[in-house]
Amino acid sequence: MFNLFLKTKMKLLGLFFILLLLIGSFISSIIFGRTPITIDHAIEAFLNYDSNSIEHMIIYTERLPRAVIATVVGASLAVAGALMQALTRNPLASPSIFGINAGAVFFIVLAVVFFSISSLIHLMWYAFFGAAISAIIVYFLGSIGRDGLTPIKIVLAGTAITALFVSFTQAILVLNETGLQDVLFWLAGSVSGRTLEMLIPILPFILVAGVISMFMGRAVNLLTTGDDIAKGMGQNIVLVKCVMGIIIVLLAGGSVAVVGAVGFIGLVVPHIARAFVGNDYRWVIPYSAVLGAVLLLSADVVARLVIMPREVPIGVITAFIGGPFFVYIARKGVSKI
Repeated sequence: MFNLFLKTKMKLLGLFFILLLLIGSFISSIIFGRTPITIDHAIEAFLNYDSNSIEHMIIYTERLPRAVIATVVGASLAVAGALMQALTRNPLASPSIFGINAGAVFFIVLAVVFFSISSLIHLMWYAFFGAAISAIIVYFLGSIGRDGLTPIKIVLAGTAITALFVSFTQAILVLNETGLQDVLFWLAGSVSGRTLEMLIPILPFILVAGVISMFMGRAVNLLTTGDDIAKGMGQNIVLVKCVMGIIIVLLAGGSVAVVGAVGFIGLVVPHIARAFVGNDYRWVIPYSAVLGAVLLLSADVVARLVIMPREVPIGVITAFIGGPFFVYIARKGVSKI
C-alpha cells in the first residue's frame, strides 16, 4: 500500500513539473519570433493593452492565437495517438493510421481546386469532414469479419485508405498545379496564419472528447489486456472501442482541420509518457496531453527561429523530430502498449 501511495505521489509530482514546462513553453511561444518581445512587454500587453503598441498588437493578433492553437492541437494529437496505440495494439499507430491526415487534405484539395474555396474557415470544415469520413471507413473495414475489429485488420485498412487518398490528392494536384500553393501549408502543417476564430468552432468537439478521454483510463487498461480477458471482466468491448474511435476522430480530425497534417506528435508523445508512468492509461492520457502541448509549442518556436526571417512549416519540424524516433521504435519492435 505504501509503495502504491509513493508511486502515485511521484506521478503527481511529475505531472506538476511537466505542467510547469508547459507554462514555460507557452511563454516562450509568446516572446520568441521575428520580432523579439520581452517578458515585461508581454505582461503589460495582458494587464494594460495599448492598441498603439506594435508589440501588443503582435501578441494579440499573432503570438497568442498561435500559442493557444499549438497547445490545444498538440494535446489533442497526443491523446489521439495514445488511444490509437491502445486500440490497435500497435506501437507505431498515429492519426495517419486511420487515414485522418490523408482524408482531411484530400477534401481540402477538392474544395480549393474544384470549388475555388479560399476561406480558411470553410476549408477547416472540409478538412474536419474528410478526416471523419476516412476514419469511419477505416473503422468499418477493420471491423468486417467474424473476429470483428482486430489490430492487423485496422492497420491494413488504414494503410490502404491512406494510400488511396494520397494518390487521389496527388492526381488532382498534378492535373491542376495552380492549386498546390493554396494547399501547401495544409499539406505540411502549420499554425502560422491561424486565428482563434478557426479554433472556436472546433473547440467544443475537442473539449468534449478530451474530457471523456480523461475518464477512459481504466477501460483502456482493461482493453489492452486482450478482448477475451476484457469480456471476462464484464467490459463491453464494442462500446469501448466505438467510444475510443469517436474520440480519436474528434481530437485528431479537429486538429488536422485547424492546422493541417502535423505528423508524429501522436506517435512520439505516448511513448515518452509511458516511459514516465508505465502502461497505466489513467496516467498515460493526461501525461500525453501535457507533453503533446509542450512538444508542439516548442516545435513552433523552432520553426520561427531556424531560418529567420522566413518560417518553416511546423509539420517539417515535427517530422524532423519524429522520423528518427519512428525508425527507432520500428527497429526496437516494441510490442507492449
